[in-house]
Amino acid sequence: MGRDIDIEVRHLTRVEGHGNIYLNARSGKVEKVLWEVDEAPRFFEAMVRGKSYHQLSHITSRICGICSISHSLASLKATEAAMGVEISKQTELLRRLALYGENLQSHTLHVGYLVAPDLLGAGSVIPLVKTAKEAVVKIVGLHRTANMLSEAICGRATHPITLEVGGFTEIPTERALLGMREELENAKGVCTDVAGVVLAHADRLPDFTRETEFIALTNDENYAFYDGDLGSTDGGRWPVEEYLSITNEYVVPHSTAKYTRHNRESYMVGALARFNLNHAMLSKEAMEVAGMFGLKPVCHNPFMNNVAQLVEIMDSLVDSIGIIDELLDRGLEEESGEIEVRAGRGVGAVHAPRGLLIHDYTIDGLGNCTKANCIIPTNQNHANIQKDMEEITLT
Repeated sequence: MGRDIDIEVRHLTRVEGHGNIYLNARSGKVEKVLWEVDEAPRFFEAMVRGKSYHQLSHITSRICGICSISHSLASLKATEAAMGVEISKQTELLRRLALYGENLQSHTLHVGYLVAPDLLGAGSVIPLVKTAKEAVVKIVGLHRTANMLSEAICGRATHPITLEVGGFTEIPTERALLGMREELENAKGVCTDVAGVVLAHADRLPDFTRETEFIALTNDENYAFYDGDLGSTDGGRWPVEEYLSITNEYVVPHSTAKYTRHNRESYMVGALARFNLNHAMLSKEAMEVAGMFGLKPVCHNPFMNNVAQLVEIMDSLVDSIGIIDELLDRGLEEESGEIEVRAGRGVGAVHAPRGLLIHDYTIDGLGNCTKANCIIPTNQNHANIQKDMEEITLT
C-alpha cells in the first residue's frame, strides 16, 4: 500500500518571483497539486492613474527589476499609440537594441545562475565556482556584456533613464557603439561555449511533453521582439489591440496572481513560444545552437524553454551587431521634438524575456492617464505551470 504524503514548498527558490507548491497523496495516489503565488498585489495600474504621460514609463519600469526595460518600452508604445506620436527609424533601432540588452541580461541570469546549478548538481551557482569555474566565468562575462549594452542605450542597466515618449533624452556615441559591437562579437563564441556546457548535461532536462498553445508576437520582417501581431501555434493572427480576446484573465482561489487562457485551458509565453512561432526568422548562428540540441518547432516540452533561451541569446547577439552596423551606416543624429498632447487610448506590446507584455492606457486632453491595464508574462504562464504540474503528478 502506498504512503500518505503532504508536501509544502514555500518560497520556492531559483524562480524570479514568489511561488509555493502544495501536493498531497493518499495511499500512494496524488490527490491534489497546486502552484500558488502569494505575493501581494502592488496596484501599479491604479498608481499611474492621474499621472502625466511622461511619468508613466518611469513608474511602470518598477513593476520588475529584471524586465524594467521592456516595461518601459511597452509603456512608451502605449502612450505613443494613445497620443498619435510617431517615432523615427533611429529610435526604433535603438529601442530594439535596448530590448536585446535586457533579453541577454535575463536569459544569461536564468540559464547561468538558476538552471546551470541544477544541471551540474550544485545547490547554487556559488559552489560551481570551485567545480566548474570556467563555465561560471563565461556566464559572468556574458552577463557583463548584457549589462554594458543596457547601460550604453538606457543610461543604466536597470530602470532606464534615457527612454522617453517619442525618442531618447540621450543617444550613444558612435565610439560607444563600436566598442559595444566588439564586445558583442566576442560574446558569440562565449555563448557557443555556454551552450556546450548545457549540452553536456542536457540529459538532466526532463523528457516531458504536454500539448499546449503557444502565444507570442510575430511579424514577417524579423524575430519579433519589439513589434508584431499576436500569433498562436493553434492558428490565428490578431492586432495587439485585440489582446483582451486572447488573454482572457481570470482569478483562481489559491493564488493572488491572475491566470489566462485562450483556445485551451492554458497557454505558454516566453522563449519557447517565440521560437515555436518565429523560428524561421532566426539567424544562422542561432539555428546552429538550436541544432546542437535538436530543438525544432513545435516543441511542447516546457523544459526546452531553457534551450530556447540559449538560442535567443545567440540571436540577440547577432541581431544587435546588425542593428549597430545599420545605425553607424545611417549616421547618428540628435533628435528633438515637442510632443503634442491629445486624448486617446493606446495599446503597446513588446516581448519581455519571460514573454508577451502588454500595456493599455487611456490618456485625457491634459496628457494624464485615466485608465491602465497591464498584462504581464508571468501571469500568462501560471495556468500552464499548473497544468504541467498536474500532468506530471496526477497521471
